[in-house]
Amino acid sequence: MLKEELDAYAEAHSTPETPLLARLNRETHLSQVYPQMLSGHLQGTFLRMISQMICPRRILEIGTFTGYSAINLAMGLNSSPIPGERGIMHTIEVNPEQEEMIRSFIRDASMEDQIILHIGKALEIIPQLDETWDLVFIDADKPNYLNYYHLIFQHVRKGGFIVADNVLWDGKVLGDSGKMDKDTRGICQFNDFVQNDERVENMVLPLRDGLMIIRKL
Repeated sequence: MLKEELDAYAEAHSTPETPLLARLNRETHLSQVYPQMLSGHLQGTFLRMISQMICPRRILEIGTFTGYSAINLAMGLNSSPIPGERGIMHTIEVNPEQEEMIRSFIRDASMEDQIILHIGKALEIIPQLDETWDLVFIDADKPNYLNYYHLIFQHVRKGGFIVADNVLWDGKVLGDSGKMDKDTRGICQFNDFVQNDERVENMVLPLRDGLMIIRKL
């Protein structure tokens, strides 16, 4: 109960959602079977501030869901008026049934020129993207977290950031390794690999379901 009260207090003392994000939040909860997959107010604000601090030119998001985190991340894109220098975000969603809703809110946010939506399997789409990433957000199928990490790492610039969601996985990461389901095993394998990867520095932020913040050295 205390955690719920503290979460409510934290939200009450954070900048409110924009009207668009509040509407997206509400429509996600009304229309989706698993609305808890939404980043939500606190995490969305955190992602937006990280992006605004970095002011990236290229962002990759793996796992769009309904577009809430994408819109927040895109708010920090480099907005240089010089042609070719304006920031671009690529976001990948595997479920084609989400496409209409995602595009609708990207359009309402006036971000059609900044957010490029890809529908399909991330493991197939990522190799087709000829980019150097300043910021990558991983929030997709848990068994493939480490595969995504390996796939994108060489394309993240030195000093760039990777943020991975759900790294505490509702506390299941503390369970018996012999009894873990494939999602929990995927998260634990990812967490352990990153912790021992000398090419990065990292920390786990116990916000919501856990965020791993990774900086490439």
